[in-house]
Amino acid sequence: MAVVNADIDTQRAFGGVAATYHDSNVENRILRAMRERFWRTVEARVPPGSHLLDLGCGPGTDEEFFAARGYRVTAIDWSLEMTEEARRRVREAGVADRVDIHHLGIQEVDRLAPATFDAACSNFGPLNCVVDLEAAARAIVRRLRPGGVLIASVIGRVCPWELALYFMRRDWARMRVRFSLAPTPVPLESRTVWMRYYSPSSISRIFEAAGFARVELRTLGLFVPPPYMHAFADRHPAFVAVLQRIEDRIGGWPGARSCGDHFLIVLRKTGAGG
Repeated sequence: MAVVNADIDTQRAFGGVAATYHDSNVENRILRAMRERFWRTVEARVPPGSHLLDLGCGPGTDEEFFAARGYRVTAIDWSLEMTEEARRRVREAGVADRVDIHHLGIQEVDRLAPATFDAACSNFGPLNCVVDLEAAARAIVRRLRPGGVLIASVIGRVCPWELALYFMRRDWARMRVRFSLAPTPVPLESRTVWMRYYSPSSISRIFEAAGFARVELRTLGLFVPPPYMHAFADRHPAFVAVLQRIEDRIGGWPGARSCGDHFLIVLRKTGAGG
């Protein structure tokens, strides 16, 4: 599959679900919990009034939240339909004056009008869909002020729940999907998203080479099941709540933080350049 086709497939896939993406996320208790932990990390690391660059904003769920809390947000997304949903959402929420939304992929961040941001963020795996993440990392660091942070939720390589699930089903091919080093086709309704799965160490190496240093790492979805197991979570909410408390307590420990459906990483720009 040519790189350009992978990009276009991914763009079309997310465009096809743009109208329902916010609601499906909000209805999923696992995704809600993951998003809340992402929000808390941004708020802990970046003071209100700061200018955020959101890389892969989707339908604007995070934009609505951050703008309501006093942040200025510049948001980009590779899907035109997602940017249209995001504009509608912030307009209806009454925060459009604090949010600028652009139809650009992360690989196109250099096309933004010249600006330096206090922080960048990326939620639920947009970085996994970037074909040339090394080039994107260099472009992102150029857009941050010295000392600025990147806070990203990235889809990980080692998800114990998934390994156990597909082991019990004897689906050996599905067990191996996250360990491929090449872009991997992932179904999204009737379309295909192409992504790479990353370990925390591989993401750290890519962004450290671009001029970042890792300052925080924790798992999202080690003890808690992955979001596609939301029906299980709905049947066993008390059990999942206990798992969430365990994960919140030890999810930043060495060893634990390297596994899970996602991981949450905070990286700080180390110099003036990029």
